[in-house]
Amino acid sequence: MIPKCVVGNWKMHKTTADARQLAQAVAKGAGVEDRVSVVVCPPFPYLSLVGDIFRGSRIALGAQNLYPDKEGAYTGEVSPTMLLDLGCKCVILGHSERRHTLGESDAFINRKVLAALAAGLDVIFCVGETLNERAARETEGVLERQIVLGLAHLPPPSLARLSVAYEPVWAIGSPGHHASPEQADQAHAVIRRCFGRLFGDEAARKLSVQYGGSVEPENAGAFLSRPGVDGCLIGGASLHAGPFLAIVGAAVHASQTMKQSA
Repeated sequence: MIPKCVVGNWKMHKTTADARQLAQAVAKGAGVEDRVSVVVCPPFPYLSLVGDIFRGSRIALGAQNLYPDKEGAYTGEVSPTMLLDLGCKCVILGHSERRHTLGESDAFINRKVLAALAAGLDVIFCVGETLNERAARETEGVLERQIVLGLAHLPPPSLARLSVAYEPVWAIGSPGHHASPEQADQAHAVIRRCFGRLFGDEAARKLSVQYGGSVEPENAGAFLSRPGVDGCLIGGASLHAGPFLAIVGAAVHASQTMKQSA
């Protein structure tokens, strides 16, 4: 059974004081929890602050993005080396907001994935379709394209440090559209099949696939209890300690239930 994972993505939120308060509350609330993996990804300016607070805890520090070079004349960018220097263990790449708002291509995301893994960072690789693509029944084709192009030339030894997050673009922060656990299951099955064709059935079975589409404490248990959902990538609900820790609790409960029924 793949261990459950809960990832908090603060996006472009918080001040220094807010970041300190939230990180302290999450660290205190999570305690020494080791039944699920917990990752928090603050904005770049707060990585050092939050990393210091999490030091010695079970919570891993992650980043929201990187530039695929060790150093250079890239004004405003952050390298894998810098993230490692700040104590980051992983990085989110291919997020829908990077793809659709900032125009990142599959080829550029692929460069980032390869650079992150080569540097020693774990990668949370995001894929997902828009509402128009789902309406046109293109979900499977979109997911396959993003995986094939985004994970091209991936060295097999690095597969253990890669997870995939399915984030239906139409369900992120959208009160009018919610993905069901069954829809998440179907998309995750597509992801595993495609991953298996690229890297083999064993790698597909071991792949951690997370769901990231407006997950809240009220629906987290329904998603996390699905056998094909190995964790959640949390946006808005990660901005407050109470909801985020409630989702961590739901992951613990789902993990225990699955272990007992195995």
